[in-house]
Amino acid sequence: MSTEPETTEDTGPGTPEGLETPEAPEGPEALGQETAPEDSGGGRDAGAENAEASGDAGDGAAESGDGAEAAEGEGASQLSEAEAELAAQRVERERIERRKAERKGPVESGAKLSGKAADLLAAIRAVESGEKPVATVFAEPEPAPRRPAPEPVRRPQPAPAAAAPGAPTAEAVEAVRRVLGEGGAPGALAPQVAAALGEGADTTLREDPWQLLRIGGVRPEQADGFARALLGAACAPDDERRVRAVTVWLLEQAALAGHTALELPALTAALAQRGVPDPDAAVQDTIAEGEALVFQDALEEPGAPAPQTEDGEEGEEERPVRVLAGLERYALAEESLADGLARLVNSLSEEAAERWEAAAAGTTGGAAELARAVAGHGLVLHTGAEAARAEPAALLGAARAAGLRACGVCHTPDGRRRLAALVGEEPEAAVGTVGGLLSGAEGPGRDADGALDLDLLIVLDAPQLDVESAAMLVESLPDGARLVLSGDPAVLWSAGPGRVFADLLAARACPQIASRAPDPGPLGELVSGIGVGELHQVEAPGKEIVIVPVRDGGEAVHRTVQLVADSVPRAIGVPPEQTVVITPGHGGAAGTRALNSALKERLNPGPGRFGGFDPGDRIAYSPAPGRTVPGRVVNADADGLHLECAGAPVVVPRERVEQCVRHGWALTAHQAVGGRWPAAVVVLPGDAAQTLSRPWVYTAFGRAERHLSVVHGVEQALPKAVAEVPAKARTTRLQTLLRTQVAAAG
Repeated sequence: MSTEPETTEDTGPGTPEGLETPEAPEGPEALGQETAPEDSGGGRDAGAENAEASGDAGDGAAESGDGAEAAEGEGASQLSEAEAELAAQRVERERIERRKAERKGPVESGAKLSGKAADLLAAIRAVESGEKPVATVFAEPEPAPRRPAPEPVRRPQPAPAAAAPGAPTAEAVEAVRRVLGEGGAPGALAPQVAAALGEGADTTLREDPWQLLRIGGVRPEQADGFARALLGAACAPDDERRVRAVTVWLLEQAALAGHTALELPALTAALAQRGVPDPDAAVQDTIAEGEALVFQDALEEPGAPAPQTEDGEEGEEERPVRVLAGLERYALAEESLADGLARLVNSLSEEAAERWEAAAAGTTGGAAELARAVAGHGLVLHTGAEAARAEPAALLGAARAAGLRACGVCHTPDGRRRLAALVGEEPEAAVGTVGGLLSGAEGPGRDADGALDLDLLIVLDAPQLDVESAAMLVESLPDGARLVLSGDPAVLWSAGPGRVFADLLAARACPQIASRAPDPGPLGELVSGIGVGELHQVEAPGKEIVIVPVRDGGEAVHRTVQLVADSVPRAIGVPPEQTVVITPGHGGAAGTRALNSALKERLNPGPGRFGGFDPGDRIAYSPAPGRTVPGRVVNADADGLHLECAGAPVVVPRERVEQCVRHGWALTAHQAVGGRWPAAVVVLPGDAAQTLSRPWVYTAFGRAERHLSVVHGVEQALPKAVAEVPAKARTTRLQTLLRTQVAAAG
């Protein structure tokens, strides 16, 4: 089937020259072909359009054949048409040139680009024109000059300690386990023994079985049985290896009880109880081997007149002394502490006198009295209960406002929180903990000499300072700095050896400022009376104090759970997570183990799939002996048990969980000292009557801020303990050493 060619209206021969025809397209369109659109993504693609162009070309060919036949008879008319076509094309070309000339000049590609695209286009053109080499144009831009980094803050570091031995190898542990098995000792002790005795631990243990006493929890009778199994007939009570090991063990046990040394008669008596035939020789042998030190401290104060004869001449009689023996680490710490305190007392600097005057002027009341004492003395002691903390806090704020470099530290994270609330200004720079300051994680940096960059250091919770921590703090202070030790002398002493605050109060080598700010309310009245040995009947109209009598330990546990979970939240409005339970010990029918088990079952039941713990459990984490930080369990994985303590994440390795983590709904008073909770439930079961003392009751009752419940099962033992049982004595040397040092320096 053919199609009729497309024709135009016939104008007849002799079409006038100059008649305008439709504008002829330029480029490919002049050949009867349709160009592909610039955007090939439209409804039609280039292939379809090319196919249609081919059809149009076929129709044009048919039209050409018809025109050839007509040309044979009409030559004259065809000539005139050709001339007309040429004229039309000429006119069209003129029009095209004219339209080009009307344009506003050439439009360069990339004229509308900006930013990195424009920069890249300019670079390409520069390379194409040869103006710049490729390496220059496309090289990485020069980095902007960096500002010089600020001088790093030098954080305080703890005093150098002996490097801990590396973890023992599996072969070393297995070798020790074989020796333990031969002696009938538990193989579970192998890692501890290998770590404590170091390289060749199995040989050392075989040659000296009493070295087993260096492992915590091992008693002399157990070490004796182990030695008999290994040595047989060669084992004897007077074996020099045994007497040295038992002597050192007794001194270590004394340190755990708070003593920095033991009087020689007490030590020899304890050795006799352990079956040592010649205690005096045992002590001399231990001292000769350098495993203990011996001291002679005068019983009279330095400067006292020497004994005189009847005619008034000085006699040859020696002053009375006491002979003590102790472990080197605690002896050196106590001597270093005395030296450092004497240095602070006798190296007072007046360089910042104006600023100290400004600090004193910025305080009132008890804080002003404290500020005046600090301005004129290097060491000041401040005593008072919870309300008295406002006075050193005011001094801290006034000193910083006066331009002095001042910092306050506490024993626990909770103490730091309470002090920061009182200071109210830059708590991250002005407030920390003793452990954080010594480790360098908190507080100021060090100066060029390695001393703390401070003019004033205030230590709250000072009774909790053991002799080693106190020595490290004092050694870190520069000459001329002031030190304020503030605390409540009625609370329990430090868990570590020493009684630093009590010894300094007794030595009277520096000013002592006693706060007159009483703790408010019924709880304050009750605790204040306990501090002076009186257990008053206190009116508590708002149920601030509730006594819950019980008959036995089982009932004590039941009533405690009831109080924490139901009664206190309903009547007082304090939720279980803000209530602490305090009991005298870990064991017994109502100790921390029994109470925590019952409280977990009620408050956070679970299978204990993480070594006895579940997410959400309250815990007591002990990063070091004598230190306890409350927290909660988050989760556990291959790295260990994940905790949140004082708002900070802590990961306890799996092998240390059993040693460092306990459930923490219930604590002992020693674990709770330094912290306070909105509500406290103090449990006094009948089997704990013999362990109560005035400091214990004072500390336990004083942990409550709003409400105190006493689960009472000791009857008259409680008022008797408050009235008659003071703190247990500790044997220390600080008081004598400090008096000697201050007198010598003066």
